[in-house]
Amino acid sequence: MKNLLLLFAFSLFFSSISLGQNNRKEYDSTLAKTFGGDEYGMKMYVFVALKTGSYKPKDSLESKSLFMGHMGNIVKLAKEGKLIVSGPFGSNQLSYRGLFILDVPTIEEAKKLVQTDPAIKIGLFDVDLIPWYGSAALPAYLPIHDKIQKNDF
Repeated sequence: MKNLLLLFAFSLFFSSISLGQNNRKEYDSTLAKTFGGDEYGMKMYVFVALKTGSYKPKDSLESKSLFMGHMGNIVKLAKEGKLIVSGPFGSNQLSYRGLFILDVPTIEEAKKLVQTDPAIKIGLFDVDLIPWYGSAALPAYLPIHDKIQKNDF
């Protein structure tokens, strides 16, 4: 009975894979190339993990100024098409504060971009830069996000 159930589970799994493949749309190489994608519709980005840095602001006024500069830089990089995703992490024990996904193919280019952020430049945030291979279509969500994002800063 156990073997019969296992056989049934495997056949269900493999039939769902083949059904899913039959419903798959055709690969659009022109669209992939429009977004800078390779033959798989993917491309390289740089994932940036922001961590608590060693710099401590002198007071709340400096802290607010650094945060505003940080947010302003995020907006600037997004408008330039260099920053695709950003956002803070929830409270955690790892000192991770947030993330960026930068639309650049190399760590060297990412290093230059993150140094335009005053909070990173001064050491309020430290960064880990990691090459990341993801969907070339990722930037396509930005025009929609612009319509639903509320900027209060």
